[in-house]
Amino acid sequence: MAETTAMRPALTEEEKEFFRSFGARLAELRKERGLTQVHLAERLEITQQQLASYEVGRRRVPVSLLAPLADALAVSVEELLGAAPKAKKRGPAPKLERHLERISQLPRARQRFVLQVLDSVLQQEAR
Repeated sequence: MAETTAMRPALTEEEKEFFRSFGARLAELRKERGLTQVHLAERLEITQQQLASYEVGRRRVPVSLLAPLADALAVSVEELLGAAPKAKKRGPAPKLERHLERISQLPRARQRFVLQVLDSVLQQEAR
């Protein structure tokens, strides 16, 4: 027998706050990844209205949707639930990292030249 809204117990204030907080985290992660509600909903095979309801905490997110949501947002389920602290990214930005990798593959003389150019630019900025 399918569960109807009338058969579900009412949410406590603590549960309501959890779903509001979860929804806000979901919306923040989605926006950080440059996804629209429509795009994410399509990936999850749900409607945009369902996703919007999850983001404002109006609807409970089914447990079966947690792993696909985490996958689509490239986070762990723990981070999605707010159980794991968001790791601060350390080190160079991805684009800079790619450039550094390419520079490291150049011959030594070219590497020295690139470093001289960088030093020159950085010295000008320091003035």
